Amino acid sequence: MRDQRIQRLRAAAQAAGIDYVAIVPGMNMLYFTGLHMHLSERPIVLLFPADPNARPGIIVPGFEVGKAMSGPVKLDWQVFSYVDGVPYVQAFEQAAAAMQLDGKTIGVEPRAFRFLEYSLFKQAAPSVNIVAADAVIGPLRMIKDAEEIAATRRAIQLTEQVLADVLEEIKPGQTEREIAGMLSATAIRRGAHGVAFSPLVQIGLSAAFPHGNAGERKLNHGDVLLIDFGYTMDDYPADLTRTVVFGNANDETKRMYAAVKAANAAGRAAAKPGVACQEVDRACRAAIVAAGYGEYFTHRTGHGLGLEGHEPPYIVEGDTTILQPGMMFTIEPGVYIEGVGGVRIEDNVVITADGCKSLTTFERDLITL
Repeated sequence: MRDQRIQRLRAAAQAAGIDYVAIVPGMNMLYFTGLHMHLSERPIVLLFPADPNARPGIIVPGFEVGKAMSGPVKLDWQVFSYVDGVPYVQAFEQAAAAMQLDGKTIGVEPRAFRFLEYSLFKQAAPSVNIVAADAVIGPLRMIKDAEEIAATRRAIQLTEQVLADVLEEIKPGQTEREIAGMLSATAIRRGAHGVAFSPLVQIGLSAAFPHGNAGERKLNHGDVLLIDFGYTMDDYPADLTRTVVFGNANDETKRMYAAVKAANAAGRAAAKPGVACQEVDRACRAAIVAAGYGEYFTHRTGHGLGLEGHEPPYIVEGDTTILQPGMMFTIEPGVYIEGVGGVRIEDNVVITADGCKSLTTFERDLITL
């Protein structure tokens, strides 16, 4: 599978007029090679030539060569290694000479490629042209294959099991921080491979802040409890939000919840192949506006979901990306009123050949604990 991804990367680079694509440790390296390498003060760079007949190169610390060579993808690498205490530029100069980089165009990851790597390439090959490669890499990762969807589904199933377990254990007087700890402990028992992000657990008035941190606020009768969290399986994360009420919900909370639930349903109904991302956002937003809460829906409807919890495409006004089968993303409308509270319902969906399938199945009706 990853061999095919590399072939598509090379073909996309060639079509874009890019001679090499440089990948540094991070999610793109994991996506194309399966290598879990650490981004540190020691530079590591994979160089994939657009020419399908040319050998790829790797600049890497000497003690990491064995790990790189034994990784899931075994290519005929040209290895340019260095040892601690020797200037990194020497390995870059060796790579520049062997791969004839001077005067060539290298596409890089603009949010991951650092000034460190940029300066080393420019020292080694002063005429090299370094450009952003988002347009080359992004479209490849937006369409998920069957393995990616299956891994995400496993992460979601585990995350939903964790939520079901913890909701049964919630008691009055517990703090946001304590509930967050319960989620994490339960996830470990359930066999989660990792944490997608620090859980957002917000009680009562703190739920009015979409990304509020779990703190010392205690759960009391009538409080809203908003939980946004997720765990990973085989490197792929879930991202689930549900809002519940401890005790009886007041009328305002019920109205807010009904608006968000309608918006979530409208977004899922609007998502299908051939529809622009912004149209899904518009559908969600229209439902909330109709309920009188338009000014309180303060963020985009969703974001792409893959190896990264937030990645393209983005379900927001202005993103005209056309949805295609295999795209995964969140649909998470919300209403947030300071001094009152907040409600969010977040699902993870995948575009299918004829519509949209929700990978999350957790109850969307208002749960009262």
